[in-house]
Amino acid sequence: MSDQDPRHLFLVDGSGYIFRAYFAIPPRSTSTGIPTNAAFGFTNMLIKLLRDSSCDGLAVIFDASSKSFRNEIYADYKAQRPEAPEDLIPQFGMIREATRAFNLPCLELEGYEADDIIATLAKRAREAGWQVTIVTSDKDMMQLVGDGVSMLDPIKQKPIGPAEVAEKFGVSPDRVVDVQALAGDSVDNVPGVPGIGIKTAAQLLETYGTLEELLERAEEIKQPKRRQNLIDFAEQARISKRLVTLHSEVPLEEDLESFTLKDPKSDDLRAFLERYEFRSVLTRLADQLNGGETATEEKSEPDPGPDEARYELVQSLEALAPWLEAARERGILAVDTETTGLDALQADLVGVSLALDDGRACYIPLQHGLIPDESGSLDLTAEPPEQIPLEQAVAALKPVMEDPGVLKVGQNIKYDLLVLARQGITVAPIDDTMLLSYALDAGLHGHGMDELSELHLGHKPIPFSEVAGSGKKQITFDKVPLDKALTYAAEDADVTLRLHRMLKPRLVPARVTRVYETLERPLVPILAAMETKGIKVDKAKLKELSDDFEARLGTLESEIHQLAGRPFAIGSPKQLGEILFDELALDTGGLAVKKTKTGAYATGADILESLAALGHDLPARVLDWRQLAKLKSTYTDALQEQINPETGRVHTSYSQAVASTGRLSSSDPNLQNIPIRTETGRRIREAFVAEEGHTLLSVDYSQIELRLTAVMAAVPALREAFADGQDIHAKTASQVFDVPLDQMDGETRRKAKAINFGIIYGISAFGLANNLRIPQSEAKAYIQAYFERYPEIRAYMDRTKKSAREEGYVETLFGRRVHTPAIKDKNPARRAFAERAAINAPIQGTAADIIKRAMIRLPDALAGEGLKASLLLQVHDELIFEVPDGELEATSQLVRSVMEGACAPALELDVDLVADAGSGPSWAEAH
Repeated sequence: MSDQDPRHLFLVDGSGYIFRAYFAIPPRSTSTGIPTNAAFGFTNMLIKLLRDSSCDGLAVIFDASSKSFRNEIYADYKAQRPEAPEDLIPQFGMIREATRAFNLPCLELEGYEADDIIATLAKRAREAGWQVTIVTSDKDMMQLVGDGVSMLDPIKQKPIGPAEVAEKFGVSPDRVVDVQALAGDSVDNVPGVPGIGIKTAAQLLETYGTLEELLERAEEIKQPKRRQNLIDFAEQARISKRLVTLHSEVPLEEDLESFTLKDPKSDDLRAFLERYEFRSVLTRLADQLNGGETATEEKSEPDPGPDEARYELVQSLEALAPWLEAARERGILAVDTETTGLDALQADLVGVSLALDDGRACYIPLQHGLIPDESGSLDLTAEPPEQIPLEQAVAALKPVMEDPGVLKVGQNIKYDLLVLARQGITVAPIDDTMLLSYALDAGLHGHGMDELSELHLGHKPIPFSEVAGSGKKQITFDKVPLDKALTYAAEDADVTLRLHRMLKPRLVPARVTRVYETLERPLVPILAAMETKGIKVDKAKLKELSDDFEARLGTLESEIHQLAGRPFAIGSPKQLGEILFDELALDTGGLAVKKTKTGAYATGADILESLAALGHDLPARVLDWRQLAKLKSTYTDALQEQINPETGRVHTSYSQAVASTGRLSSSDPNLQNIPIRTETGRRIREAFVAEEGHTLLSVDYSQIELRLTAVMAAVPALREAFADGQDIHAKTASQVFDVPLDQMDGETRRKAKAINFGIIYGISAFGLANNLRIPQSEAKAYIQAYFERYPEIRAYMDRTKKSAREEGYVETLFGRRVHTPAIKDKNPARRAFAERAAINAPIQGTAADIIKRAMIRLPDALAGEGLKASLLLQVHDELIFEVPDGELEATSQLVRSVMEGACAPALELDVDLVADAGSGPSWAEAH
């Protein structure tokens, strides 16, 4: 460093570090039961910061208490913040002890927040000519950026300067407090001005200048509601500014020179690490503690990226032992399994990969066989590669995989849970990088490992085809040479661990910890148990249905050909279009006839439904043929092949990270798309049956999305109707069409039902007209009448679209974020679709959250009552159980009680949830 270079001071937001460490590290404790996970994580974060930074001085700053001078300004400031977790409270003192053990200044002052102390120190340091870096991800600190002060986000390891502040707030750092004063902060309970978000605040300040100038000129605002809010809540905005402005004159006695970096006192540091049994840290710092380099002097080479990492092939129990011991020491382990196929319940386990640190991963081959040569032939005289016998490897891995003190991290870990469960291993506790990404970024991108690796690590993992081939030449993983298997498999575990370290700390600042910790993560073992159990299917019944459908298809085909005047391939859209529009020249009733890019006529379901509504028989019969053909191929034929020969059941696979709203999706087979309102769909459900001595129990939420609409849009008329137990569709019909309830006819109720469900999906007049087979003008009048009767729903829709445009996401009542990037799309069709999705997502997403809460609670609730029912399926708002015959009534009552109380205690709704139950020997009879 030259004489002209300024000295560099790091100011660490210790309170932010504490919570990041607590949520990033799984529960751990000393041999005497003292919780240490946050202190352990904090210690490691300090070591990394000291190793990687080039600062001349460093201080760690904490909050002295939950109260500060701001509570005198506004009594409810931070009133909504929850109490610290019980096992974190005893670690606060321990963490300050860790700071002092590293010979670092540890600052806090009653009556002031850590942010104020940092603001004061930053100001003093700049006046003394120091350069300042504030180590935090707290957005409130962004007001300090500039003039030699920058931030370092410890979560993303990303420097933050004026450009990043402008990207976040839309203004320069010196105007951040004005934006915050207007927008408020729900986390800290800063009130702000109602209806103004960050983006709007930035736009207003860009036009009017400072906050005071804006408030003085509020009468000039064109939007009436915004203008009135700025006038009515002007003093609240001023109070908010006082709350968010950091105090830079905190009376501190410390001198800047006392922050100059010093070597840790080896005896103090060793005593601290030994007292709290941080053995892995002791090992890592052995040289420093024994008189070698100090922690501040250590400048080891950075961990290699996935491209440069060197992995270990573990082929003996002796080689495996150090990995398992290290996992126990570190308390965290990334795990990935390699198998012979994609079906976790039938594929064979081929090997396991583990990762302990960036670039430190291994692959344990278990059942690799002979390797084919280039022609695909096997040398039967050759010996299989050296590997640990499966039973011995399982016996060695099982204690660590089941150790509650070792967090197992996976990408789509449910698959690995299912594979290892077949070996008698119950993996717990777990984290899942796919679900972490999903909780953080639903709607922004996919959550597969390859995509996440490229997005977050800038690394493209080795494709499966590179090691196993593709198409007809693809081999199963047990035939992959060990050198290729090592690189591919170990990389998966390595990348997974790197992603975990990047994603897990983001939960707290993104305020989605509850979504991940109470909804997504605990649901994984529940789904794994459901998939393992499966549901029994009557193969003979499916065969009977297939034969019947085949006969009916033949009859329909004859009728269609007769109506067409000649035979043609009904499944060919091109031939069908020529028949309808060229040869028969059907009257389209003004419907525009479209053509595809290939020049063929469009013959989608919407076209055929419109033609059928005009009275044309041919398109109506084609629709019947298509539905029957799809049900036959997708269900009655395919399900027969998907019955597991060992269990006699079908085992669907549930995906948590596909639908951005939080809904589960089902595949292989998809059991969520069997139509229930048609006779044919109900007949397919007859093939899903209970085991002998058992009954199927179906419990589903009654009109849950309409109930949530009444809550979230605050619609008194709908709330009253639900409270009184009225027929909600008849009530709507009465309100909208001005028909007394005692004179309600079925057709009017049907129209109201279509509107009720259509509105919450953002249906257009065109869509409603299509659904009800009425003119578009009539549908438009219905929708207008609906909004006139329920203006609160229109207000909810407008409010939600506005919030989605400003924030880039919408939220469920439980805090799940659904991102809506397309809501700003220049294409009107894509933008309109995104707006409809934004309106529906908080409602559908909250319903999904509620049934997930119920699913998570049910196994313990059933076990607590000694009931042996098994949860088999979830189909949107419905749960299917297999219940011993003698326990049906008790199980039904318990399940309904749990489902109806699923929101409590986190959320109190002012509309009751209602769960209806049905039972029978088959799914059709139970529903």
